[in-house]
Amino acid sequence: MLLKLAFARNTREPQPTASLSWSATLLLLSLSCGVSAQTVAAVQAGEPPAQALAPLQLATAAGPSAPPVTVTLHDALDRARRLDAQTASAAADARVARDERTVARAGLLPNVSYTTQYLGTQGNGVTPNGRFVTNDGVHVYRSWGVVHQELSANTLLATSARRAAAAEAQAAAKAEIAQRGLVVTVTKNYYALVIAQRKYAGAQESAEEARHFLDMTSAAERLRQIAHSDVVKADIQYQQQLQAFEEANLAVETARLNLAVLLSPTLNENFTVTDDLDAAAPLPPFAEVKAQAAQRNPDIRLASEALRQADLDVTLSKTAFLPSLVVDAVYGIEANSYALRSVNKAFPEKGPLPNLGYFVTANLSVPVWNWGSLRAKVHESEVRREQAGLELTQAQRQALSTLYSAYNEAEVARAATERLGHTADLAAESLRLVNLRYHAGTSTAFEVVDAQNTEVQARNAFYDAQARYRVAMATLNTLTGNY
Repeated sequence: MLLKLAFARNTREPQPTASLSWSATLLLLSLSCGVSAQTVAAVQAGEPPAQALAPLQLATAAGPSAPPVTVTLHDALDRARRLDAQTASAAADARVARDERTVARAGLLPNVSYTTQYLGTQGNGVTPNGRFVTNDGVHVYRSWGVVHQELSANTLLATSARRAAAAEAQAAAKAEIAQRGLVVTVTKNYYALVIAQRKYAGAQESAEEARHFLDMTSAAERLRQIAHSDVVKADIQYQQQLQAFEEANLAVETARLNLAVLLSPTLNENFTVTDDLDAAAPLPPFAEVKAQAAQRNPDIRLASEALRQADLDVTLSKTAFLPSLVVDAVYGIEANSYALRSVNKAFPEKGPLPNLGYFVTANLSVPVWNWGSLRAKVHESEVRREQAGLELTQAQRQALSTLYSAYNEAEVARAATERLGHTADLAAESLRLVNLRYHAGTSTAFEVVDAQNTEVQARNAFYDAQARYRVAMATLNTLTGNY
């Protein structure tokens, strides 16, 4: 179908005649067939056609020549968990806290040890005894097992073990907080790359469309069918879209580098991401989200365990006022010969006597005077418990506020995705209709450029809304534990 170009208004250029020349006919045929008018003009002038649009050559990280690996969001999260230093540090602290709980629990139980000693003492030359009064002979052998048990209020109440359990729960909550924060970070960087790739493709399409419009207006101006102002406007639009295309290329490389830092130990960029923005999960009801957050929120659990630990510190400081009993039970031999039976040097006439036996030592300690240090420790622990209680209530309020905010963000992002998706479709349809009107001579170049810019803005806004909804859902899932 032949299309008629609009004549320029308020110009002194001559109007075209009723009959079309061969050049005008070729131009209109090119418009109807989608061929660039500049290409037609170049063919008429004997010039080669223009080269295709090429992106800038940006510096990228070196990688293997193998085909790129496709990385899903789940794969990205697994890789990031293995490489993230902060998450690894929190996990290491949790493992250390678990071992410290084992040590504290073992400290409440009796300890058993075995000792073998030889004590060589200088003799006095007269009696068979040694010169040291503690040794009844020149040669003394000790081989015994020792059972050590401390009996105190701390042991009976298991305060230290319970405190270590609270510390372990705190470390586990911190590790979970670090993991949930990493989920949000990876999700942001992952979909930043997806959006950057979409915008890159859109910018390339818009630049090609702007160049086609510039070619068309330039050829029409040479045929003296439109004003030069249309060519200027088309040229400005092409330069802006070309710059936007180069910026989109830069955004892709930047987003890929940011994600490679999280996923690759060698900063390898040889990977591609899966574009699953159109398959986002629906937003659950708020009552369900609130119930899950109340049970699985690590921030509240961290504050609760901190309060429990502070309360146990108060108990531990108060038990220091109570007496403690330490019992050591020893069973074995301590004799002048390493044997179960031997002759006592002091009573040789008694013959061989048994060496194997036991003795028990009990040590009772009662605190009497300490210059107020124990009472100061009690006061210090009570102050810390009061502070931990305030932090728990604040954490509860903050967690509820964060939950409301995250859910509202997800709800608004979901609505924006639906609304801006419809707007992007309308903008694309508007651009198509404006192009048809311009070809029919009922629209201006300014309207075409405005429609192109509106279509680009609407499309990019729709992409941003999709990524915003994904990040909002990731944030909401970290609060409910469904990550």
